[in-house]
Amino acid sequence: MNLSTFDQSQPERAAELLRACCGSSGWVAGMMARRPFGTLPNVLAAADDVWWSLDRGDWLEAFAQHPRIGERQGAVAQDARGAAWSAGEQSGVRDAAGDVRAELAASNRAYEERFGYIYVVCATGKSAEELLALARSRLRNDPHAELRVAAEEQRKITRLRLEKLFTEAG
Repeated sequence: MNLSTFDQSQPERAAELLRACCGSSGWVAGMMARRPFGTLPNVLAAADDVWWSLDRGDWLEAFAQHPRIGERQGAVAQDARGAAWSAGEQSGVRDAAGDVRAELAASNRAYEERFGYIYVVCATGKSAEELLALARSRLRNDPHAELRVAAEEQRKITRLRLEKLFTEAG
C-alpha cells in the first residue's frame, strides 16, 4: 500500500490495516491519532513511540493475536493479511523435524505456564532450532525482564509488518 493512500484512507480502513501489524487496540488508537505520517521513517518512529508508551495489558493484547510458534492461529483471530504474515514469519518451523516441533510445543507450554502469555519472538529468518534455543534461554528470565524482552520482540514484528504493508504492491 502506498503511504499517501493510507494517510488519506478512511479511519476504519486505516485502523484495520494497522491492526494487522499489531493487535493492541491502544497501539492502533495511538497510531491513528498521529496520522498523517507522510514518510515510512515517520511511521516507524511513531510506532516505536506509541508502543513504548503502552502498559502491560496493551502488550498482552498484542501478544494474544499471534499464533504459538509452530501453530497457525492465535487466541484472537487475525485478518487474512496478519495470518499470512504470521505464516511467513514462522516459515522456518514449517519443515522442521517432528522432534523439534514437539520440543517447540513443549517449550511453548512451559513458557505460558511460567509467564502467563505466549512465547513472542520475531521469528523472521530463524530456523525452528534457533527458535527453540531462544525459548529455552528466555525461560530462565525473571518475569519482569521477560515481559520487556517479549515487548521488544513484538516491537520488531510490528516494524517488519509496517515495512511490508507500505512496500507491498497494491
